[in-house]
Amino acid sequence: MTASSTPLVPLVPLPRRPLDPAGASGQVRWWYENELGWPTVPGDPLHLPVGVRWDVLDVPAEAGHAALRRLAPGSPVALHRDRMLLLVAAGGAEELPGLLEWLDWGALSLDLVAIGAGGLMEAPSPPVPRGERAMPPARGSHAAAPCEAGVPPAPRDRVGSQGAAVWLRPPEPGCEVEASLPTLSALGGGGGAPDLVRLVNTVATQCHRVRLRRVCAQPPAKRAQGR
Repeated sequence: MTASSTPLVPLVPLPRRPLDPAGASGQVRWWYENELGWPTVPGDPLHLPVGVRWDVLDVPAEAGHAALRRLAPGSPVALHRDRMLLLVAAGGAEELPGLLEWLDWGALSLDLVAIGAGGLMEAPSPPVPRGERAMPPARGSHAAAPCEAGVPPAPRDRVGSQGAAVWLRPPEPGCEVEASLPTLSALGGGGGAPDLVRLVNTVATQCHRVRLRRVCAQPPAKRAQGR
């Protein structure tokens, strides 16, 4: 190259962050940070900070399936063992106690947990791209139960360890997740976001039904002890 030569400028932009060579965990972190633009927490297994872009309603999977119809098609939902994790608008966790009181559920013990600012969520395994051969599910890993009518079951092809969280409805790269999340401000409005009030009422109703079924299935002696 002579002194008057001009260096060639590469046509392909540099990646936003180099792919972490630390195996599958690094690839999962890269997917969240670069494909979705979501923050992650250092460490392994990978966790996502809650309360930054969304909060989480943690409910029994059996109860959560009945609530899927209350969500927009693009609203992400994850499964972790026998639990369903419903993503809702940031701040929804703080609204939950007041909503349960207003809906007359406050006096009952419900298996319904809200995770908000300062909380963590295990990062579900990203979905395997179409056309690629997925690893077979680990023995004993969670497989989704059939959903309500019109809602597809969770795909079995996932990359992850035994018992790891998986996406039932994965987030779409390039889409702002906030626009699809249930929010309190949508009540009575004409916006496209689902209504957090109706979602909470549906989930609470189903949690109560699950609890009643479990109590009724117990032996009479044990039922008497729980009264």
